[in-house]
Amino acid sequence: MKDKPDTQVASNKDRSLTPPATDHGHNHKTENSRKKAADSSYSQSVGDMAARKLKAQRHVSQTVWSGLGMMGLIGWSVAIPTLLGAALGVWLDNRYPGGRSWTLMLLVIGLFLGCFNAWRWVDKEDKEIHQSEDGEPRD
Repeated sequence: MKDKPDTQVASNKDRSLTPPATDHGHNHKTENSRKKAADSSYSQSVGDMAARKLKAQRHVSQTVWSGLGMMGLIGWSVAIPTLLGAALGVWLDNRYPGGRSWTLMLLVIGLFLGCFNAWRWVDKEDKEIHQSEDGEPRD
């Protein structure tokens, strides 16, 4: 009789070590779908980072100095027509004196043309930047 209780104790120990029988099939499917979603999200993130890196490598020439150069270019595109208009106005005032100030009138016209030219150039550059970012033309 001593042998029977020992075998019962051993069988009880075996039962406590084994987990209860449950249906893991459903949980396994949802866990796999979560892993696949996380993997696709991660791969999308890596793909986006790689695309940004390639884009940055293509635009290496656009540094701080080139940006400052562009601002200088815009300034000169306004200043040169203004100064040319003023110089032409001074010449006309000396050549044909009269009641009108050619200097003032041509200075304002030169300033207007310079600002218009700079605005048109900046707008064109902005469209090119957004077109290269989006991959399609922007109106």
